[in-house]
Amino acid sequence: MAHGADIVVMLHPDYQYDPRVIPLMVGIIQLGICDVVLGNRIRTRQEALSGGMPLYKYLGNRVLTFVSNIMLGQNLGEFHSGLRAFTQRVLETIPFELNSDDFVFDQQFLFQAAILGFRLGDVPVPTRYFPEASSIKWWPSLKYGLETLYWLFRGILHRILPCQLYVPKPIHR
Repeated sequence: MAHGADIVVMLHPDYQYDPRVIPLMVGIIQLGICDVVLGNRIRTRQEALSGGMPLYKYLGNRVLTFVSNIMLGQNLGEFHSGLRAFTQRVLETIPFELNSDDFVFDQQFLFQAAILGFRLGDVPVPTRYFPEASSIKWWPSLKYGLETLYWLFRGILHRILPCQLYVPKPIHR
């Protein structure tokens, strides 16, 4: 990385995620436990909904996370977090310049990380919802969900029939 960073943290600028968990996320990476750590804002349905998460977002998140975990062999509590930390190696390995410029970019990136064999994990993060906290509404959410499924299945196809879909060969430790 140009500035010598070993770990990079991405935090959506909508004030939804509590940044106090960032040192924990970085610590998990520094200890060599994970290469990518996400903030998991859905610990329980009650907490997510009472905190203001719209029901359609909650249901969509749960379905897409379940399908992604099954297809990618992961066990994340949430695949759709706007709080993420990555190692320098992850950022240098994943060909993210091939990804979309839309909301689905984050999912493409995570799918690539999983397919390439990087270790993914998550930590609980308190969140809050208010009208300005999330810019994606119903129709863009539906489009995002469909694109997420498309890229998930495309990544799985890449695993079955390795070709230049969007990831290089898996890393070897």
